[in-house]
Amino acid sequence: MGADDFRVNLSLKETIRRLDSGIVDGSFTGERIDYYVVMGNDENGVIVLVYEKHFQRAGNRLTLTVTVDNMNGFTKIHSIAAGGGQGLFRFDWGAGEKFTCAPRRVLEDNII
Repeated sequence: MGADDFRVNLSLKETIRRLDSGIVDGSFTGERIDYYVVMGNDENGVIVLVYEKHFQRAGNRLTLTVTVDNMNGFTKIHSIAAGGGQGLFRFDWGAGEKFTCAPRRVLEDNII
């Protein structure tokens, strides 16, 4: 499973709102299980979000870790999924890659 990196023209708060709406509200099994915030000042910071979702084709739950930061004057998103596959094998029928790209799909209209 690879990672995904891109930038958007949204604030931290709006980015998080849209991610939650697309990943959690847009799914029967998706949920945000934790988050961590480090603020540099009133407007700049870093937020780490961890989502979890059941993927039928992988036969288990996957986690998605998303880091959102605007410390350099733009909002950057980094995402990576983990937990796909069963036993000693990491073969997950593409579920991990699909989950890794979920933030890009949710925020596609605002990518810069």
